[in-house]
Amino acid sequence: MDTLRSRAEILKLARLLDVEPRQLAFLEELPVEDVRAFRERSVAALFDEAPGLLDRIAAKTKLLPAGIAAGISQKALGPQLAAALAGRLEPGRAADIIERLPPEFTARCCHHVDPRRIAGIMGRLDDDIVVRIALVLADRRDHLTMGRFVGHLRDSALLRILPRLDDATLLLTGFVIDHPERLGHIVELLGEERVASVIASAADGGLWPEAMAVASMSSGEQRARIASLTAAQPEARLDSLVRTTAEQNLWESLLPIVAALDEDELRAVAALPALRDRAVLDGLVRGVVATGLWAEFLPMVAALPPTARRIVAKAAGALSDPDLDALAVGVEKEDLWELVFPLVELMGDGARRRLFELPAFRERAAG
Repeated sequence: MDTLRSRAEILKLARLLDVEPRQLAFLEELPVEDVRAFRERSVAALFDEAPGLLDRIAAKTKLLPAGIAAGISQKALGPQLAAALAGRLEPGRAADIIERLPPEFTARCCHHVDPRRIAGIMGRLDDDIVVRIALVLADRRDHLTMGRFVGHLRDSALLRILPRLDDATLLLTGFVIDHPERLGHIVELLGEERVASVIASAADGGLWPEAMAVASMSSGEQRARIASLTAAQPEARLDSLVRTTAEQNLWESLLPIVAALDEDELRAVAALPALRDRAVLDGLVRGVVATGLWAEFLPMVAALPPTARRIVAKAAGALSDPDLDALAVGVEKEDLWELVFPLVELMGDGARRRLFELPAFRERAAG
């Protein structure tokens, strides 16, 4: 899922640095973990070198009643400086002040707060305050800020917030969530009916990449549930999923989700019109070569209609010798020979000869 994770990381880094995401597009060529590490170091560089003035203001703030400190924050400091100050206060003190601020002002501050301070502050805020702030952020379509906070929210607050967010907001926030380990639990709180609604909205709203990212970040059990609910969508919606994947070369994200389907669901997907399109299938083969997802790919090939299987066989047979060798090595590693031999039989004589001359195939035949 590196392509989608990279997109999300670049969006978050662009917000942090206050630049347009397109200015950071070159980072897509780097490993996503490197981009994430750079973002985390940027957070430290931006917030750890705060001027001494902030520390002096924070010290003075301790002497003021929380209500007066809140008034000063709103009237004299403004959202950016108030957020910076909140990061220098003890979490309990920051929460006392926030509870006396209008949710609209606090929502504007959230954009500027040190992400490392969020957990301590959120854990001390009353649910009523948290819900009001979240809804203001949703109204502002500030999904990036919501993504920072959602992983820190208590279930008692989430259960009040989630039903009041539209499907697109849920997807766009999940896409940029800072704590993806919480995503499976949030999906569980949504319930099956709402998840199915979100999937339908992904199709109708052009948000398939975000939906795939959310599914991929969910736990294995949750991913299987999402995959099944997706496979139950009407053919036109499923077809748009495959075509979006092909257009954006997101096979590394879709194939692990498809692999979670049962046999009947897999046959329904394999029968989609998009998977009879030669250009789509050629791109699919190239995508599998690039990602090495043979274990996820070959069961789907076995479920394809005969005409589509022949197209895949021809595309695989046209691969370069190094790519064919990578195929053989991947098949050997996962012990997928029973799935790959029917595909080999559909290749032309020249392609088969090239395959059988490769070291991995010779070793298999010798064994």
